[in-house]
Amino acid sequence: METYKAIKYTLFICCYIFWVAGAVLIAVGIYAKIAKEQGIVDTVTADPALLLIAVGSLMFSITFCGCFGALRNGSILLQLFLGLLVVLVLLQIATAALGFVFSDMVLERAQRLMEKGIVRYRDDQDLENAIDFVQRKFQCCGVHSYKDWSLNVYFECSVTNPSLENCGVPFSCCVQRRNESVLNTMCGYGTQKTKEFETSKSIYSKGCLSSIVQWGKQNLLLISGLSVGLLCLEVINQKAKQRHKKM
Repeated sequence: METYKAIKYTLFICCYIFWVAGAVLIAVGIYAKIAKEQGIVDTVTADPALLLIAVGSLMFSITFCGCFGALRNGSILLQLFLGLLVVLVLLQIATAALGFVFSDMVLERAQRLMEKGIVRYRDDQDLENAIDFVQRKFQCCGVHSYKDWSLNVYFECSVTNPSLENCGVPFSCCVQRRNESVLNTMCGYGTQKTKEFETSKSIYSKGCLSSIVQWGKQNLLLISGLSVGLLCLEVINQKAKQRHKKM
């Protein structure tokens, strides 16, 4: 009896944490979508707000079944939760397998998506903030290198470009000094015209694609581990429940 209760409430707490996290993602995504002006970016693959809503809704729905199923001993909800977890684990395995088999195609699609983001950098505030966050987080700039920012009309490195930011990169590419208290938003100006060994002192010269791919592999393993852990916990809970009924 004590073992069954321990497993039951452990499952409830784990699901509750992810359930709240899913609700927070939905709330943030809805707020971002409502607060921003109507822009060009309006697809799930390109709009961070819609992506947050989609991921949050999926997480919220799955963990709702496990959370309230464990709390109320709802057999239907627990079975649905178990089934959804099995499907999620299988999808992750299939995604990893397809990513390995069609790695070149996946990298090509990712490259196109990132290049499209660079082109639309100034068109959508959410997309701009997302790209800035990625470049600061991974300490990178552009897709393969900082010169990819020439794809954007504001940063295009050409004589005919009237923009003040021509041949430059966004401030999120800049190397932030430890003793720098005020952010220099003009530190990336003209960096595309300088030599790479000189540029590396002021901005991140490596591209973001390789860093994001590596991060994705690591987090896929983490998500898979969490999913398998919840799945094992649910299976143990079902077995403990059956033994409890026999007693």
